[in-house]
Amino acid sequence: MNPSLKAHISLFTAQVIYALNYSIAKDLMPTYIKPLGLVMLRITGALLLFWTLSLFSRYEKVEKDDLKKMMLLALFGVAVNQAFFIYGLSLTKPINSAIIMVSNPIAVMLFTIFIFKEKITALKLTGLGFGVVGALTLLLFKAHGSFAIGSETIVGDLMTLVNSLSWAVFVVMAKPYMQKYQTVTVMKWIFLFGFIYILPFGMSDLLEVEWNNLSSQTLFAMAFVVVATTFLAYLLNTYALKALSSSVVSMYIYLQPFLATLIAIILGKDELTVIKVISASLIISGVYLASRKKKELV
Repeated sequence: MNPSLKAHISLFTAQVIYALNYSIAKDLMPTYIKPLGLVMLRITGALLLFWTLSLFSRYEKVEKDDLKKMMLLALFGVAVNQAFFIYGLSLTKPINSAIIMVSNPIAVMLFTIFIFKEKITALKLTGLGFGVVGALTLLLFKAHGSFAIGSETIVGDLMTLVNSLSWAVFVVMAKPYMQKYQTVTVMKWIFLFGFIYILPFGMSDLLEVEWNNLSSQTLFAMAFVVVATTFLAYLLNTYALKALSSSVVSMYIYLQPFLATLIAIILGKDELTVIKVISASLIISGVYLASRKKKELV
C-alpha cells in the first residue's frame, strides 16, 4: 500500500472517531466533569499513551532547536486547541461550533500560501469550495433555525474560532517535523509540553471528579475521549501529514458532519434525505479534488 493511500485511510478513520465522539461523549460536561478537567484528562491520558508507545519505537534524538519549535506547536495544537474547543463548546451551541469549524481548511490554505508560499491549484480551490458548500448545506439543514450567533453565544463562538485557527497553525507548522521525525517522537514531546501548559488550569477540575460515583457508561465515554478521540485521532492526523499536504489533511474535517449524520441514520436517529445525499456528494467530491495535483493558479 502506497504512503498516500495509507494517509487517506488514516484521515478517514480519524473522522469516523470524531463522528462517533458526538454521540458517545456529548453528555460528559458539565454533569460529570468540568470543561478544563476534561481537557486535562485528555492530555494526561494521551501523554501517557504516547510515551508508552515510544518505548516500543526506534529511539530518536530531537535537536534542541526542534524541541523549542515543538513547545510552540504544543501551545497551538494541544493546549489552546483543546482548551478553547472544549470550553467554547460548553458556552455555545454544538451547531455553532460545527459551522465555525468550517473555517479551518480555509485558514490552513491561507497559512500555507503566506508562510510556505504554497501554490494554489485549480482543483484544490474547487475542492475547497465543494467542501464548504456541502458541509454548510448539511449543517444549516440540520440546524432548523437553531444556528444563531448573538450575545448569549458570542464568547463560546469566539473561543471556537480561536480553536479553529490554532489547529490550522498547528497543521501547517507541524508538517516539516512530521517528515523529519517519527510520528510518535513528535507527539510524545508535543503532549508533554501541552501537559505542562494546561496543568495549572485543569488539575483542580480533574481532582473534583467523583470517580467512585461514575457509571460504567460514563467511564467508557471518558476512556473513548482519551484513547480514541485524542490519542488515536492525533496519531492518525499527524501521520497523514507525512504524505499529504496540510490543506488536504484539513479538508477531511468536512467529512465529520456527514459521518455523524450517517451514524445517526444507522442508529435510527436520523433519516436519509435528498439534501443529505447532495451534501455528502459535494463533500466527498471536494476532498477528492483537493487531493489531486494539477495546474497551479498562482
